[in-house]
Amino acid sequence: MEIIESKPDETILLLGNEAITRGALEAGVDVATTYPGTPSSEIADTFSYIAKYLSKKSKKPPYYFEYSTNEKVALEVAAAASFSGLRSLTCMKHVGLNVASDAFMTYLYVGTRGGHVIVTADDPSCHSSQNEQDNRYFALFSGSPMLEPTTPQEAKEMTRKAFEISEELHSPILLRTTTRLNHARGAVKLKKPLKPREKGHFEKSPMLVTTPAIARIRHPELLKMLEKAEKISEKSEFNEIIEVGKPKDWGIVASGVAFNYVREAVDDLNLNVRILKLGMTHPLPKKMCKEFLSLCKKIIVVEELEPILENQFKALIFEIGCKVEIYGKSTGHFSRLFEYNPDIVIQALTKIFELKNPIKKPSKPILSLPNRPPALCPGCPHRATYYAAKKAQPKGVVYPTDIGCYTLGREKPLEMADLLLCMGSNAGTACGLAVATDQKVISFMGDSTFFHSGIPPIIDAVHHNHDVVITVLDNRTTAMTGHQPHPGTELDGMGRPAKKIIVEEVVKGCGVEHIEVVDPNKIKETTEAFKRALEFKGPAVVVSKSPCILLENRDKGKRGEDIYVYEIDQEKCRQCKICISRFGCPSFYYAEDGSIHIDDQQCNGCGNCTEVCPFDAIHKKGVRK
Repeated sequence: MEIIESKPDETILLLGNEAITRGALEAGVDVATTYPGTPSSEIADTFSYIAKYLSKKSKKPPYYFEYSTNEKVALEVAAAASFSGLRSLTCMKHVGLNVASDAFMTYLYVGTRGGHVIVTADDPSCHSSQNEQDNRYFALFSGSPMLEPTTPQEAKEMTRKAFEISEELHSPILLRTTTRLNHARGAVKLKKPLKPREKGHFEKSPMLVTTPAIARIRHPELLKMLEKAEKISEKSEFNEIIEVGKPKDWGIVASGVAFNYVREAVDDLNLNVRILKLGMTHPLPKKMCKEFLSLCKKIIVVEELEPILENQFKALIFEIGCKVEIYGKSTGHFSRLFEYNPDIVIQALTKIFELKNPIKKPSKPILSLPNRPPALCPGCPHRATYYAAKKAQPKGVVYPTDIGCYTLGREKPLEMADLLLCMGSNAGTACGLAVATDQKVISFMGDSTFFHSGIPPIIDAVHHNHDVVITVLDNRTTAMTGHQPHPGTELDGMGRPAKKIIVEEVVKGCGVEHIEVVDPNKIKETTEAFKRALEFKGPAVVVSKSPCILLENRDKGKRGEDIYVYEIDQEKCRQCKICISRFGCPSFYYAEDGSIHIDDQQCNGCGNCTEVCPFDAIHKKGVRK
């Protein structure tokens, strides 16, 4: 564990996410909480790995860590620790802050005692998300100070410094990252970690109970805090004016990873410009910004997603009455869509400066390769569940789905995803469809999603007697984000034994009368269960229980058990193609002669294909090497 065993002043390679964890450790963090979500997952996973590693060495971890039920709970747990004088960190992906926002917005009113850093990991280009919202708006919306790192080194330093700023302002602080920073790896110089405070004490105060009367008192205090935060921003080492060459009239404003692209482009194009690098982007250091504007006649604002800095600079230009031309998204030189890269920034700057673009357009490839979208793993129990549900009623069913591996059921040949909004929306939209249409509805959510936000819509379905089938795909892990634990697993995020919450028991407690618990690997039995659920008038829940095949095979390996692979008897095969065209397991492939085979290296040994094949042409081949 180099991240905790390396000595101060050593330099090690860390992911941006790992650097944030290290920064929190250097700040003496006491409590860390999360609900896992890419691109933020490795921040919390690193806390988890460290805790387990130290526990194996019979050492007590210096902090408390948990994978919370959802982001709102994660924020509330960490906020309570902060109220008790401890330093806390909460991390989540950008849409997670939507879930936490109910608590977050009022949290800014009451403030903190111990420092509290809230990491929001934005995902420009939607690499692993359902939208690419710009969470800098949350800083403006809530009144939260915000920091935006450009490199893993700066991510570590900003995290450490953010705790100090949070305690000075008595306010939680947002650390906004993006995918490219979270998953970049860079050299990080370490500092000596502070000793955690370990235990706090909650001091009672009427100002922590946000009745309307208290909220009216606290809102002016929030505005005073922002005035103080602006003074900190003016002096922040993360905000600076950089002169490149012999600048005259031109200036560039940039923040986050966009600054890296600007710096590279300026050097490649040999530009003489001033660069205003903003690391503390809310509140803006207005004096510094006005000084920068006074030195320029034209400025370019380079920022991913929304024109937040650009609009603020337009307001500043109007406020001071200077005649500075501004280039950016409003002039069409930069897009509000997707993430940037050096080529995009160079292309924009060459147009603005009327230069020849030094980047040659890539020649068209000789071969046009097909896209390879993500797919359910060979042996994934979700595939068997989908196949069984489709066999139960092959036509006319609407399939609301949710966030997780099972979202991949939308791909051909399964096509078992028709509607998706957010975590937990599957059951809520199923209820709405039952009201609005006469169509049959089968919705799908994972076990982690069930605990996150799937229970309230089930209660709604029961109370209003909606005629829906709600499926919980219980593979006993939070699979898509890296196999993190959740309330349905036997261990917590620190590797300690935890109370396992049984999905079907919770469902029964919600008042559901028709509950079917199935093993999806028994496809015929699962199909019959879905038929019975569809025939039931009112809310029915099918709990499909089978562990993630990757975890199951990992555990088999640890136990020394064999993993069998399967093959197709070519004499029995009738080329019906059900295994490929309906079941769609990626381990099947066509040979050059058109015959169908199973790839030994991809087959995970689930054996579901033996039930799928109507001609009994598939059987065990042997043990996977």
